[in-house]
Amino acid sequence: MSERIASSCGNLYDTTSLLLQYCNDDNVSAGSTMEVDDRLSHLEQRVQLQEDEIQLLKAALADALRRLGSCEELTQPGAGAGGRRPTLAAPTKVRQLLQALPSKPLTLSNGYVQQKHMGGYPSSPSSPKKEVMLSIKRKSMSTERLSTVRREMVSDSRSRTTSSSSSTCGRSSKECAVNAEDGYVRMFLRGRPVTMHMPDQKRDSYRLDHKGALPEHKLKLQWVYGYRGRDCRSNLYLLPTGEIVYFNASVVVLYNVEEQQQRHYLGHNDDVKCLGIHPDMVTIATGQVAGTSKDGKLLPPHVRVWDSVSLNTLHVIGMGVFDRAVTCVAFSKSNGGAHLCAVDDANDHILSVWNWQKEKQLADVKCSNDSVLAAAFHPMDDNLIVTCGKSHLNFWTMDGNTLTKRQGLFDKNEKPKYVLCVAFAENGDAITGDSSGNIYVWAKGGNRISQVVAKAHEGGIFSLCVLKDGKLVSGGGKDRRMVLWDHDYNKQSEMEVPEAFGPVRAVTEGKQGELLVGTTKNTILIGSFPETLNPIVQGHTDELWGLDIHPSMEQFVTCGQDKQVHLWDTNSHQPLWSKTTEDPGRSAGFHPSGAVLAVGTMTGRWLVLDTDTQDLVYMHTDGNEIISNVKYSPDGNFLAVGSHDNFVYIYAVTENGKKYSRVGKCTGHSSFVTHLDWSVDSQYIVTNSGDYEILFWEASSGKHVTSMDLVRNVEWATSTCVLGFSVFGVWPDGADGTDINAVCKSHDSSLLASADDFGKVHLFSNPCSQPRAPSHTYSGHSSHVTNVAFLHDDSHLISTGGKDTSILQWVVA
Repeated sequence: MSERIASSCGNLYDTTSLLLQYCNDDNVSAGSTMEVDDRLSHLEQRVQLQEDEIQLLKAALADALRRLGSCEELTQPGAGAGGRRPTLAAPTKVRQLLQALPSKPLTLSNGYVQQKHMGGYPSSPSSPKKEVMLSIKRKSMSTERLSTVRREMVSDSRSRTTSSSSSTCGRSSKECAVNAEDGYVRMFLRGRPVTMHMPDQKRDSYRLDHKGALPEHKLKLQWVYGYRGRDCRSNLYLLPTGEIVYFNASVVVLYNVEEQQQRHYLGHNDDVKCLGIHPDMVTIATGQVAGTSKDGKLLPPHVRVWDSVSLNTLHVIGMGVFDRAVTCVAFSKSNGGAHLCAVDDANDHILSVWNWQKEKQLADVKCSNDSVLAAAFHPMDDNLIVTCGKSHLNFWTMDGNTLTKRQGLFDKNEKPKYVLCVAFAENGDAITGDSSGNIYVWAKGGNRISQVVAKAHEGGIFSLCVLKDGKLVSGGGKDRRMVLWDHDYNKQSEMEVPEAFGPVRAVTEGKQGELLVGTTKNTILIGSFPETLNPIVQGHTDELWGLDIHPSMEQFVTCGQDKQVHLWDTNSHQPLWSKTTEDPGRSAGFHPSGAVLAVGTMTGRWLVLDTDTQDLVYMHTDGNEIISNVKYSPDGNFLAVGSHDNFVYIYAVTENGKKYSRVGKCTGHSSFVTHLDWSVDSQYIVTNSGDYEILFWEASSGKHVTSMDLVRNVEWATSTCVLGFSVFGVWPDGADGTDINAVCKSHDSSLLASADDFGKVHLFSNPCSQPRAPSHTYSGHSSHVTNVAFLHDDSHLISTGGKDTSILQWVVA
């Protein structure tokens, strides 16, 4: 075995880098006759195959390393029956080889080799400051040799796992075997064996074919934190019910501010991108992006028309017609709302008109090669549609099934780079706001400018709203100003959105002269001229991973890559406080006393904040990679800091979380640390890593525990590790090893929740120790769900989204 590994090592350091080889392959080069998408797909498949081979090779090398270490230990003096075996450093060349191989799952995005969940997986641990693509000096063995190692390894694994009293379940993509004599279950993730040791009490009774039961409890979505203003427009309205309607992730929210109640339309299966209100103010149309189901099937973009009172879906429009996403949607006004127009995100941005009640397309036309930001029917002419966007303003006349375009003529006036928004005056004039800060008025029925309000704002005008009394409100981007204009477009009043909430994105009229303002920082504000604007909805604005629950109060903390830390109250659904950090956040953890909380960042820095005063109590840096976990021991005397540099740093904690001193460093993972849990007695730590390892450690020293008999019966205070005997049933058949991002058990240990890569939250019975255990499945997030946690009293579950930046609060019923 050692000779085979040595031979492989030599080849690894003698051949050309596989990544460079792929980039120079004639089949995927720029000169190939294959289409771009086909080339990218081909390259992605080859990179994925290579990554699988590398993972298997690493497993074989790691196994060889441990065997070599064990053999050398046995030959050391004093290793007899009464002597203690000394700790050995790994053989230098094998250790260097293990560190040189990439340990992160790779995927392709926008034509570049990137790590999955961009920002979630950093560069190689052996070279933390370099991206995977820049590590060109790493060498690799040939595919033939890798395949040989893989076959031998899988064959060896199968022969060992089927010995003793073993049984097998599942298909080749995911196999499970139980060895009752040695007390473990083994499953496979992408061909990689994962061994999980069971408690002694389970050895005789455990059976793989036992059917798990669904949990008695279910989840109901209670609250959606945040609003999608960062990249969507015209998506905030007031309904006659007194509710405001907007969307976040795949949920359309109807929020009664006075009663502090939310209702939710959950008909969409991916990101909602646009929203339109029917003239009856009851019927709503919402459009979504294209998505992909967990089995790889395409989820086509479409428009859903639904009733805002009953929340029933009335019609589904455009299945298989739209491309990529529906970005604009609007009802006609003058004919009772019989028509619906939509613009998709195809290269030509197709404008289509529909009889939505018959789900029949009436007309379509190529709208623009550039981005289209708004589309609206004229309020007095159901055959006239106005669209605007980059470098254009178009007036479309529909005659039968034909749409004819007239371009807006700027004549001697400045032609802006973007026409950002359009509204209509009481007399039928069209009003536009542009990226140069100008307001242009276009006379009814014409395509020429009749009036100009030059430099109404510094920078772009992102939104225009005509009030019921005919006055106009404009919202600025760069200057964040809200300006009130009279009927002749003279300025009457203005106010400014606080910098913390960002530029204006959407403006609509609220109750009794109030204004509702959505911002690019995913906040909704309410107020009236000339008073200040107060936030009623707040959220994160960038990828979100950090989450923890207050140990005794109905509060939780989140931190994201937007450098914001929010302490939330689950009753008021507002942040008790928010703090800006110097670095993007990745993880968070409360001290058992609740007096302080730790925050891990994307840069290797971690800090401790006082939960009452927000004061910085302590700050330290361990390495320069992502801090994926910061978790206090149950007794509050230790803090474990898990890093993407493959180490876990252990600190002694004194003075109720105010002072810290390092007491240990857990060294042994060959990939980045993803999750960790403490034992109930604060004596042990269990960790997972990016290459699917499960390792155990003595907390007081950081020493690696190699005897499973010491830890197999340990009671764990939490279950956040995604790999382990009590949780492995959450993995679906054929799962990628990164498909499950987080798990959490309830405090009464009856439930287990999981967060997956397909926008789903799952609820299982705990423990979850049967393959492919049954679960209740819930939608709402639109990208990978990054974290889940039960409140201290198990009354609610909190889940966080990654790219959708949303926080969902579920009632456990």
